This record gives sequence, C-alpha cells and structure tokens, in this order.
Amino acid sequence: MNIQTPTRLGKTMTAFTAGLLMLSAIAACAPQTTQAPTETAPAQPSPGMNESPTATNPAATSDRSIADVAASNNSLSTLTTAIETAGLTETLQGQGPYTVFAPSDAAFAAVPIETRQKLLQPENRAKLQQVLSYHVVPRELAANQLQSGTVDTVAGKPLTVQVNSGTQQVKVNAANVTQPDIQASNGVIHVVDQVILPPDFTL
Repeated sequence: MNIQTPTRLGKTMTAFTAGLLMLSAIAACAPQTTQAPTETAPAQPSPGMNESPTATNPAATSDRSIADVAASNNSLSTLTTAIETAGLTETLQGQGPYTVFAPSDAAFAAVPIETRQKLLQPENRAKLQQVLSYHVVPRELAANQLQSGTVDTVAGKPLTVQVNSGTQQVKVNAANVTQPDIQASNGVIHVVDQVILPPDFTL
C-alpha cells in the first residue's frame, strides 16, 4: 500500500486546486452560447389607437339653411336681426336655392344710425324687406360662377356684378365681397362690406 507522506499530499492538493482555478478561468472566458429567455413586455397600444376619430365638423354648414348659417356667424348678427324683423327667416330656411350677398355687422354699422333705426321699426317692415330682398339672387352662384354683368334679385331689380379677372375680386354694385362661398343647405352666402340699397330707394 502506497501511503503518501503529508508533504506529497499537500503538493497533490495544491496541484488539484490550481487545476480547478484554471478551469474556472477558461469557463469565464468562453463565449456564452445560451442566454436566459428575455421577458417580452406586453404590447402597449399606440396613443389614440382605441379612440374614436374626432369629427371634423359635427355641425357642418352644408346641413343648415342660409338663415341658420347667418345666425351662427358672429359677423352677421345685425343681418340676422334684420331678417327676423322683416319676417324673412322662413323664406331663407326654405328650399331655395339662393345666393345671398350678406352685409357684415361692420357694413350695417356704416349706415347712419337713424336710417338703421327706421328700417327696424314695424311700420317700415316692407321697406326692410325691399332692402334685404335686393341682396338675394333666386339661384345658387358660387364665387367662381360669378361673371361681370347683371343678376336678377328677389326684389325684382338687378345687381351689377364686376369680376376682376386678374385678382378675382368681386364687386356687387359698390360693395366688395370679403368672404365668399359660405355654403348652406339651400344656397350660398357671400359676405359683403356694404349694405346694398335698391335704385331710387327712399325711406
């Protein structure tokens, strides 16, 4: 039986330990071929993906009559009052089609206050109807359909239209169209910067 002396046993253990250390170092340097499975995060919905699309214009003007469109326009409040006073709201809510050259609030403000007050008095209702009817053409004319010449009005007297072929600026008698093509269900509105009085109008 070969019994190792303590010295030889110590040397053997030292060599064995060194071998283990070398194997550990080699293992640490070797490329890793297996990786722990990566945990996949739950998919997050894109912002707004589950949201209903926003309506671009839930109350489109094309679904409302000329009278209703004018009433909802802050720059046509005086015209709306005049239409109601003249009893023309129902007419401008009718089938049409109509083209309305609509004086803005600033256009009405340029009329002498005495004249405005007289026009809005009950005894002058027929006069007010005459003035407003002179702004209404009994057919639909978009801005690109307007041509220099005359157009008949509901008042029975024609308006003179002038179209600048270079700038496409439209004048109606002496008034300028400042905001064209406000669409309604029964026609179109062109905002003008003056109240247009019929020829030989007196109050």
